[in-house]
Amino acid sequence: MLRIENLEKFYPTGDHALKSVHLEIPQGQVLALIGPSGAGKSTLIRCVNRLVEPTSGSVFLGDLELTHLGSSDLRHARSRMGMIFQEYALVERLSVMENVLSGRLGYVGFWRSFFRQFPQSDIDEAFELLERVGLDHMADKRADELSGGQRQRVGICRALIQNPDLLLVDEPTASLDPKTSRQIMRLICELCEERQLAAIINIHDVLLAQMFARRIVGLQHGTIVYDGPPEDLNPQVLTQIYGEEDWEATIEKVKDEDQELDSELVDNVTKLKPVS
Repeated sequence: MLRIENLEKFYPTGDHALKSVHLEIPQGQVLALIGPSGAGKSTLIRCVNRLVEPTSGSVFLGDLELTHLGSSDLRHARSRMGMIFQEYALVERLSVMENVLSGRLGYVGFWRSFFRQFPQSDIDEAFELLERVGLDHMADKRADELSGGQRQRVGICRALIQNPDLLLVDEPTASLDPKTSRQIMRLICELCEERQLAAIINIHDVLLAQMFARRIVGLQHGTIVYDGPPEDLNPQVLTQIYGEEDWEATIEKVKDEDQELDSELVDNVTKLKPVS
């Protein structure tokens, strides 16, 4: 689905942000991208959709090479890549529904988009997505009336209404409390599984990455130093990615969080069982 070959990024400051990055992400796989600040995580995501221009290398979405597309073709290609932002990037004065439908602006004509006139099929899909994330009752609320977790759910809906092939997710839980962070990560992973979407999630929280992603890539100074399953993130690997720390304590906390998550899921399933 997504193939990155020998990707390099030099900034005018002289920073070598990405160094010969190679990655392949198949359809339906959720990849968590971890590493310290300045490791190149956000740069990598933004090079994929060319919000940041790579210095060299190639990025393929399916058979389409993204790195040499002109502006018109790039706009069309970006419609296949949903972006979920750390700071939500909602229009505060617009309603929840209008923010979700903004994900369809690239699919309607100029005048319809100018007057925010959308086909009924788009409106129906927006309602379905809002219902899926538990916000259908808030469709008419202004975005600035929502909590952080609710805003992130709106951002997820806006990305998904594009019907993308790939999700690019930049720090989706950075501004959220621990419980809401787990809910958002669970929701993103569930939706990717339901829709067979490939996803790259740039995330600082190692625990959340281990709990929800089935593949983890660790960056250090723009270089991939780990690519594998979450259970292989041992103290030696985490030290290689982040430096010296009491990683044994972190790993124990992951196990405790996993047990708590399992209990939470069991409780949710129990509540859904019909009363005899």
